[in-house]
Amino acid sequence: MRSNKSSPLSFLLCFFFLFATSIIKAQDSATVIPLWQNGAPGFESKKNIPEEAKDWWVKHVHNPSITVYPAPKNIATGVSVVICPGGGFHTLVFTAEGKDAAVYLNSLGITAFVLKYRLFREDSMYTDENPKQDIFRAMRLVRSRAKEFNIDTAKIGVMGFSAGGEVAGWVSYHYQESHAVKPDAVDALSARPSFQILIYPGPLAVPDAVTATAPPSFMLVANDDECCSEPVIKLLQMHRKVKVPVEVHIYTVGNHGFNMGKRSTFNSLKTWPDRLTDWIKDTGIVK
Repeated sequence: MRSNKSSPLSFLLCFFFLFATSIIKAQDSATVIPLWQNGAPGFESKKNIPEEAKDWWVKHVHNPSITVYPAPKNIATGVSVVICPGGGFHTLVFTAEGKDAAVYLNSLGITAFVLKYRLFREDSMYTDENPKQDIFRAMRLVRSRAKEFNIDTAKIGVMGFSAGGEVAGWVSYHYQESHAVKPDAVDALSARPSFQILIYPGPLAVPDAVTATAPPSFMLVANDDECCSEPVIKLLQMHRKVKVPVEVHIYTVGNHGFNMGKRSTFNSLKTWPDRLTDWIKDTGIVK
C-alpha cells in the first residue's frame, strides 16, 4: 500500500520550486527606469534611439537606465545593490554580469538594479565622463526612490564586473564629486555606496589614493587575468594602508570574464559566489 504522507525530500523540493518561481516572477516583472526623465543631459535628442540587444550583450545605450529586480517579499532584507555589467565600454554583458548577478542577489533577499551606462569606446560622441555621470545618477536615483522599493538607504551597495568594476570604483572612491550636468533634487543626494563588490575590475578603478571614508569592499579575480589581477592587488594595498575593510580572493586560474561562475570549468570559480555570500553575511550587510 502506498503511503499518502509526503517525504521530507518532497517537501524540500516543493519549497525550492516555489522559492525559485517567486524569483523568476520578480525577474519577469522587472521595471526599467531611465536615469533622467527627458534623456541624458546634453543628449536628450538621443533618448529614443533603440538599443541593440542580442544573446548576452546590449549596446547603443543612449538613454541610460536601471532595470529593477526586486527581492522576493518573503525574504527581502532592505539591502540593495546597483550592478554594473562589464563589456570594455564597447558592449554591456547584460545577461551574465547583470541579470544573473541580480538573480543571485535576489536569492539573498537583496534588491538589484542593473545599470545600462553609456559606452564611450563604442560611440565617439561619449567620453569616460558620461558613464561617470550615469553611475553617480543611478546611486542617487535609487536613494531617492528607497521608499518605493522598500530599501534601506544605509545599505545601498554597488557591484561591478571588469569595465563595470571601473564604473563602480569611480563612484566608490570619488563619491564626493558631483558629475551632475543639470542638477535637480536627485543630484542633491549622496552617491556614496555603503559597500562595493568588484569582480575582476579594470585598471581605471584604481584611484590615486583610497581615503579612510571609502566603503568596505569585496574583490575577486583570477591570478592569470593579465588585465585585472594587478588592479585588485593595488586596491588591496591601498585599503590596508588606510585601514578600510577589504576582503580579496585571488584564484590560481580562470583568466578573465568568468561572470558568476556558471560556465567555468574550474570548481573554485563555479562556487565563487559562495565566498561573496559569506562576506555579505559575516559583515552584517544581510543578517
